[in-house]
Amino acid sequence: MSQTIKRVLVYGGIIIALVIFWFIFKSCSGKSFIDFVAGKSPEKTASAGDPSAQREVAYDAANDQSIQEFNLKVRKERARSRFAGDTIDLMEYVLNKYPKGTYLVDFDRTYTYNIPQSAVIYLKQSDGMYVLGLIAKSKGGEERFIEKKNVIGWDQSYIDFDSTRLGTAFFFLSLYKYAGGEFSVLWEDTVPIHGGFNRISMEMWKGKNIPYVRVNFHDARYSGHDDYNYFLINGLTSMPHRLETYDAIDRKRIFTDGNKDKFPDYYEFVYYDNGREVISTDSVLFLWSEKDTVYVNSRNPKQTRRY
Repeated sequence: MSQTIKRVLVYGGIIIALVIFWFIFKSCSGKSFIDFVAGKSPEKTASAGDPSAQREVAYDAANDQSIQEFNLKVRKERARSRFAGDTIDLMEYVLNKYPKGTYLVDFDRTYTYNIPQSAVIYLKQSDGMYVLGLIAKSKGGEERFIEKKNVIGWDQSYIDFDSTRLGTAFFFLSLYKYAGGEFSVLWEDTVPIHGGFNRISMEMWKGKNIPYVRVNFHDARYSGHDDYNYFLINGLTSMPHRLETYDAIDRKRIFTDGNKDKFPDYYEFVYYDNGREVISTDSVLFLWSEKDTVYVNSRNPKQTRRY
């Protein structure tokens, strides 16, 4: 056998050995080569129900509490000016009075803030100070606690399709009164969505001179936004009237005064997609029925909506 053939066989053997070693190394993924050769099984990843997972912050109320307390301490240290019943006091109230895994939500960080801006609206009245705040509660049970960063922002509006992996958030708009050095909850209303929060604002229904709170969420699925509007029809301290509106590529709903009463009604727009463009072809008026407490399709009374 010639020297050339011997070299080819030697080099070929080396190349084959390297390829085999590469496949063995890739197959290890998660354990060492020594463990692979020794036949040791890789350790299982702890799930939410395993004892080891209970040590994780997302499943451990004590650890989550300590982190929230630390974050609150940092906020206090960085605050340039404080007043009784300010946002930090409200955060502390939520931390101490609500079930674990409940948080006062922050605005979406469209701009860069040194400190996140909390989703609160302060209203000074003749009889004291009131605060509207948006809070998010974790579902609890075997699910992990939510994290604020996972329910705020454009990308997080997809969470409705897989909310359990990162915990399920339940949003609530709450009215607090601050008096005598203490907060008290006057009312709390649900915001029926799980993620994608953007901001809240106080608006005015000019046609009726009725104020309402607009809670705005991103809607990445339809490239638009959802608004949950809370009309203070009977005053600030009474339960508001909730109405959902939205605006996106192929869905739109706007509120209107359809029957001249004190409750807002709305138009639901109908769209047609011909493959080249999306066209608005019609709109249907829904009227609020105070008797049935639902919105009723003015063309088809059998079709109703809760909000």
